[in-house]
Amino acid sequence: MAGVPDSGLTHLRITLTETAYLGPGRADLLEQIGQTGSISAAGKAMGMSYKRAWGLVQALNEGFGMVLVETSRGGSGQGGAQLSEAGQLVLTHYRSMQERTRAAIAEDVSALRQLLDMSGKK
Repeated sequence: MAGVPDSGLTHLRITLTETAYLGPGRADLLEQIGQTGSISAAGKAMGMSYKRAWGLVQALNEGFGMVLVETSRGGSGQGGAQLSEAGQLVLTHYRSMQERTRAAIAEDVSALRQLLDMSGKK
């Protein structure tokens, strides 16, 4: 399947409470905001509307009970968004969990791929 990472890990969702959770989409949005300095640009890079991206930012901030994405208003290039210290920590911990999970399952994923190869299906 195209786009599936070699590690076999395609989705890691961490649920801390009913409203505080993080998965690959939310983590990617945080990362894009950190890189672009813009919710709009981050959403566009991910193929989502500004409204959808803004809604996810609000859900993240409310769900974690703290500001993960700080926004500033302004006209024509003066506004923007950035990850707060808490937002950066949340993203860093999530990416760490992804990497450790990939490492932990690598041997089993390899064994399953070998079985798949033996079956003739790819």
